[in-house]
Amino acid sequence: MTCNQPGCGGTILDGYCDTCGLAPVAASPAAAPDGSNAGPSGSSAASLGSSGAPSIDPVTVGSSRLGSVAIGSARSDPASRPTRRLGVQRSQSQLGAGITVIPPAPPLDPLEAIMNPAVVSEDKRYCANCGEAVGRSRADRPGRTSGFCPKCGSNFNFEPGLQPGVVVGGQYEVVGCLAHGGMGWIYLARDRNVNNRWVVLKGLLNAGDEDGYRAAVAEKEFLAEVEHPLIVEIYNFVTAPDGMSYIVMEYVGGKAISAMLKDRMAANNGQFSAIPVDQALAYIIEVLPAFAYLHSHGLLYCDFKPANIIQVGESIKLIDLGGVRQADDDASPIYGTVGFQAPEVPTDGTSVASDIYTIGRSLAVMVFEFRGYQNRFVDSLPAADEVPLFAQHDSLYRLIQKATATRPEDRFQSAEELRDQALGVLREVVATESSTTAATTRATPSALFGVPAAATDALGWAELPPLRLPREDPMADWLAAIGDFTLDQLAQAPGNSLGLQITVARTAMTNGDLALASHTADAILAEDPWEWRGLWIHGLVAMASNDAAAVELFNTVYGQVPGELAPKLALARACEHAGQFDVAVRMYQVCTRTDATYIAPAQFGLARIGQLRSDRSAALAALDRIPSTSRSWGEARFQRATLLAQPDASGHHQLGDLDAALRELEGAGVSPAQRLRLRLPILGAALEMTRSAAIPVGTTLGGVAVEERSLRLELEQVYRDMAVIEDGRRERHALIDAANRIRPWTTV
Repeated sequence: MTCNQPGCGGTILDGYCDTCGLAPVAASPAAAPDGSNAGPSGSSAASLGSSGAPSIDPVTVGSSRLGSVAIGSARSDPASRPTRRLGVQRSQSQLGAGITVIPPAPPLDPLEAIMNPAVVSEDKRYCANCGEAVGRSRADRPGRTSGFCPKCGSNFNFEPGLQPGVVVGGQYEVVGCLAHGGMGWIYLARDRNVNNRWVVLKGLLNAGDEDGYRAAVAEKEFLAEVEHPLIVEIYNFVTAPDGMSYIVMEYVGGKAISAMLKDRMAANNGQFSAIPVDQALAYIIEVLPAFAYLHSHGLLYCDFKPANIIQVGESIKLIDLGGVRQADDDASPIYGTVGFQAPEVPTDGTSVASDIYTIGRSLAVMVFEFRGYQNRFVDSLPAADEVPLFAQHDSLYRLIQKATATRPEDRFQSAEELRDQALGVLREVVATESSTTAATTRATPSALFGVPAAATDALGWAELPPLRLPREDPMADWLAAIGDFTLDQLAQAPGNSLGLQITVARTAMTNGDLALASHTADAILAEDPWEWRGLWIHGLVAMASNDAAAVELFNTVYGQVPGELAPKLALARACEHAGQFDVAVRMYQVCTRTDATYIAPAQFGLARIGQLRSDRSAALAALDRIPSTSRSWGEARFQRATLLAQPDASGHHQLGDLDAALRELEGAGVSPAQRLRLRLPILGAALEMTRSAAIPVGTTLGGVAVEERSLRLELEQVYRDMAVIEDGRRERHALIDAANRIRPWTTV
């Protein structure tokens, strides 16, 4: 079977693609009755440039400074668990996801990776049993590499147990040591039976480590069944002449993320140098299908950190399966790393959510200098305004914040959920940090929201992107079969589902029944306190009611789905209504940079804020960035004409502005009556200027000479044209009278 992920074409083996690592794309659900499953509109955009609004300080306008409302564990019984998950959009697996370009990592010569000498530095020698520092120097005496722990008496030995030339299992010839980790030495070897291919032998810390032996046995039982293109392959499990057991696995000749960080620091004179955000997100996005595979097979990785992901060429591998355990295993030892392990693991054990936590912490360590992540911030994050990167990329902060929430049920509940939202954040980051614009960025339809409906500057609740029905909603087929429906029909539904509740709420709001919509949202949250769609509906009701609570509601939704643009657009509009213009500007800017379907509503929002701030130039610039290919272009031209027809900051009209207003009016997508009504004040302002200022002879305005007689004749014609299209008899007479009054006097 050929993989049907976009742009892949690999082969499906055991349910997963051997190229992209993802499962086949499921059939799309039936379209929502309100059309919310429709794809993006056909509009595109031209180059964006600046936002058309004053520059702002991101530190002071991040969404984290806004209020929020209770969701999830904050509004639930402590014993409850989330019953629903986010919808996800299946996306192709490719390093960079087709959104950004990641420099390839050249394969490394295995022989160059050998430790010479094979020595564990003293600062990394700890007792495997109690964690006490061992093997440390005293005065002039170097630390011992073997001995007994002074605290618990356990034996320790940091000397390699296998020397070069030793053959293990009758076929694996040891070449040297590659590394030493928490679970022992890792050796490079040649497989004599398979063309001398390079393999890795991973052993235990020492022969007296009973827990370590049990972990190795567990690896032997189920890791041989793990087959995924993104996960290092396990070949064999053997016992060496020294009596120790070793796992034989694929050699991955690339560079670990942790090694990249060390190299960057060395190149930066010993100062921390973060991995570029887009690159770090790309690594996380790429490795998440491997976690999805493990989780779908009832396995938990447990000990993820930057050292456990290796880039080879243009692909990555998840390595070091030493901590992997079965999800229902509550007896074997749990392996983790301080600063990465979820806080509930020591008491409650591991889970999918604890794996998500390690991924979020790893991303944080990659992208900023996370000082204190193993002590002061061992189970928390610095405030957003303490980390410049978080201030710059608000959505990145919200993504990491949810992935590393204190309570496991408040995190993303699957690797697919995290990947889908991380993809959205990556698009925003790339749009912010590069010259890529929304017009040239590849659009990927959201699995959670439709597209904005606003073609004018109106942006009420009905113009915001509608919620899509959840994938595989049990009522989707019934709703699709009805087509146009009423609340009475919905009340006769043969069952109930989240999709039905969403449809009822939207239909109620369309009918003006805000109380029913609010009641439906309450029912959604009562069934599942983590269901953010209930808060979204409450936010729509608040917006329709001009209630300032919309800010906190939409801000909370944003925190739940940080990779989605719809909550940012809604939050921008709510902040605009509440007078929080800086936050609104920032959210509008993110929308207009990231997705072409959001350009028009976001730029109209920036134009409104420009006017509210009495900054006509900012408003004009925002409107000018709505491209001619957009269905909103005509409305934008009309608004520009309206603004140019008004006095400037000094309170005076300028002929250049009036002339530009007439040119804009010619391209405006408005009715003839609207066009004529705006021509009147433009021509009238020019007529007033002829009375108060000396106008150079030959000056024209829209082809009309700027002198009294010509302007009066043009105004007369406008009044008469308006009378022709006017329906009311009294109004027509009034327009004819106005035409007669404005016409120039004659001597005949």
